[in-house]
Amino acid sequence: MAEKSVEILLVEDNPNDVELTLLALKDNNLTNPIHVVRDGAEALEFIFATGAYADRQNAEKPRVILLDLKLPKVDGLEVLRQIKANPHTRAIPVVALTSSREECDIVESYNLGVNSYITKPVDFDQFTHAVRTLGLYWLLLNQPPVM
Repeated sequence: MAEKSVEILLVEDNPNDVELTLLALKDNNLTNPIHVVRDGAEALEFIFATGAYADRQNAEKPRVILLDLKLPKVDGLEVLRQIKANPHTRAIPVVALTSSREECDIVESYNLGVNSYITKPVDFDQFTHAVRTLGLYWLLLNQPPVM
């Protein structure tokens, strides 16, 4: 299967948040290839090239994963746990981009190895600014290791 490399994996079940995130990235000229998955089980299949994504090149890792924590099927903390427990995916930067302000979610995310924890702003302008800043940092400024 010939597919272009995915640079951003957006794991988000809320269609409005997906639309806002994609719009914010586009409005800020961050047109890197983005793939959207809508639940934790699909995220794991994509990341580990199994199930519906078994024909995807497993070596093609996203440069950054934007991960909601409150997901159907498999929650975001379990997705994070599996990513960071696997030596082949552990170095992928994972940004929790979530509405959860619960201290236990923040602490557990960092304990599991999240690279950044950002609470989604309710205001569109703040949300756009947050997504632009995320994109600029993780895709243009951050120097990841060669995997």
